[in-house]
Amino acid sequence: MLNTLLNPQSIAIVGASDDTTKPGGKILYNILRKGYEGHLMLVNPARASVQGVLAYPSIMALPRIPDVAFLAIPAKFVRQALTELARKGTKVVVVISAGFGEMSAAGKREEAELARIADEYGILLLGPNCLGVMSYAYAGKFTRFLPDMIQGGVDFISGSGASIDFLAEQAVRRGVPFNSFVTVGNSAQSDVTDILGLFDEAYAGKTSAIIILYMEVLNEPRAFLQHARRLSRQGCLLAGIKSGTTEAGSRAAASHTGAMVSNDTVIQALFDKAGVIRLHSRLELIDVASALVCVRGQLDGNRVCVFSDAGGPGVMLADELNRHGFVVPILRESTQARIAGVLPMGAGVSNPIDCLPTRTGEMIAQVFNIIQEEEADNIDYILFIMGDSGLSDIWEIYKVVGEAMNTLSIPILPAFCSVISSSPALQKFREMGKCYFEDEVSMGRALARIVNRPRVTDPETELANYDDARIRSALAGQNGPLSPRLTREVLAAAGFPFPDQQELTEKAALAHIAFPFPWVMKVMGPLHKSDVGGVRLGIHSRAEAEWVWDELLAIDGAYGCVVQRMISGIEVIMGAKREAGYGHLVAFGLGGIYTEILQDVSFHLAPLSLAEARNMIRAIKAFPLLNGVRGEPGMDVEMLTTWLLRIGRFVTDFPQVQEMDLNPVKGYGGDLYVVDARIIVS
Repeated sequence: MLNTLLNPQSIAIVGASDDTTKPGGKILYNILRKGYEGHLMLVNPARASVQGVLAYPSIMALPRIPDVAFLAIPAKFVRQALTELARKGTKVVVVISAGFGEMSAAGKREEAELARIADEYGILLLGPNCLGVMSYAYAGKFTRFLPDMIQGGVDFISGSGASIDFLAEQAVRRGVPFNSFVTVGNSAQSDVTDILGLFDEAYAGKTSAIIILYMEVLNEPRAFLQHARRLSRQGCLLAGIKSGTTEAGSRAAASHTGAMVSNDTVIQALFDKAGVIRLHSRLELIDVASALVCVRGQLDGNRVCVFSDAGGPGVMLADELNRHGFVVPILRESTQARIAGVLPMGAGVSNPIDCLPTRTGEMIAQVFNIIQEEEADNIDYILFIMGDSGLSDIWEIYKVVGEAMNTLSIPILPAFCSVISSSPALQKFREMGKCYFEDEVSMGRALARIVNRPRVTDPETELANYDDARIRSALAGQNGPLSPRLTREVLAAAGFPFPDQQELTEKAALAHIAFPFPWVMKVMGPLHKSDVGGVRLGIHSRAEAEWVWDELLAIDGAYGCVVQRMISGIEVIMGAKREAGYGHLVAFGLGGIYTEILQDVSFHLAPLSLAEARNMIRAIKAFPLLNGVRGEPGMDVEMLTTWLLRIGRFVTDFPQVQEMDLNPVKGYGGDLYVVDARIIVS
């Protein structure tokens, strides 16, 4: 289906017009202008020819089955046209026509009818209210901007037609090559996820290795996850924007974890799990696409050579690289000596290399060769910054850079900052098939997005002391918040240790507790114990315990107390929250009563791999505390990692878990305990 969409052997335009101010006229004009080589058929009942091309009076009069049909007719005629195309055997229909769900509820119902017909006949339906499709084979879009496209360029799937054109104009100006644009309009049947699925099905070397996405709606997050992960595993590189994530949902969460989950949190976790680089603006998307094209598949490494004709930009770039974990290693003495023999007197040669404004193309070429010969085992990327000083032929330099991008084994990312004075040279550079940046800091940030991209890894399946059968038995028939006793039983079966504790409903039972003081006493009944003053620490005698009992039982809804051996140590929170359509978000962060205030928490979709669990722990700002500071012991990070794996496995095995908190998990070193926990099932 993807090949039919991007490289059709025949195209029909229903509603073709001589008036190029109308979509049906403009889309025909564009297809003709870009030299479509297949069989083009037009439907116009009032004209024998349109723009010099033979026209037919009806769809049924077409001499052959069109692979792709464009509908640019009034909305009230679209359903009948789609039905006729379906009966004729067309497999892809792109509805340019507007006046549907974007206008009214009746229009939305009409969209549902179009989707029903398309599903019945096995048609891929794009739109309605759709900009169209453009590929290396044809220009099936009705707006003016029609960049030259090449097979193997970047594929762009968008939920917004305007975003296609706005991004493309800026990207093409910088030389980013495109393979296809696919827009989905109102997505009556097919949305961005569905089109991504076509690329997934057809990948195997048949599509571009770079796909960028713009989404406003994400109806099937699990399908998106499946397609993106499979593409990522095959070596496809994905980056995208999901807009509309800041609206606060009505969550009414009963756990700390649930209260900290936002729409944006969920989308970030989905993109991370899918291996998609998440961005927030068109310029960021262009930057990352440019970097992906420039690195030529060299996606890993943190050693950079900064090569510039000006000191300030080189320093700013080095600072940005350092912020993202890159290093700018000092070049070997032999390398420095050879470079000094090439560049003008006073040039910087250690790294960053400052070649001074009097540099020439020949000098630049020699320095590239020296770096290749001397530092290929020491440098992963060359980041090149150049402006037009007017002291030498700038095109000579740009040409050398373009040639070196083809021949050097070390990828070169160029930032050409004189975008007005060197405009003719930049045009020639683009004609070489090369792309560039206009700002050195944005270039460094884009490379960081790639090198630090989310990785697709497999979840852990083998966990010691994880008793699936025991958990299943304990949860059978449960609904709502579990009792403290049942919560402890379930978590113990999942492999979590608790400090000594007893649940009491009679004050007299305090006399029979065997474990030593100090104790913690927590009210049973209210869900958020701290909020109602239901937690008391550091109880050192039975008399004090009896006094605390009376106070806790006076709290509204109290029916008893949990008495627990007091644990000292660092506090962290672990938990999970079920999100409709996504699965469970697992959380890790700094714990205790300030969890929701500090919001030092990381999230990931369950189930978790070992790498994902480790990254979650290292992602919080308080991570240095876990390693111990100023002589205070830390926490066993590998044990915490294993506990996160257990949570991910637990909520995956038992999707009825709606929310859960382990807060706090407390202790030092490997002597860690779940001090308090809640589980809500539904």
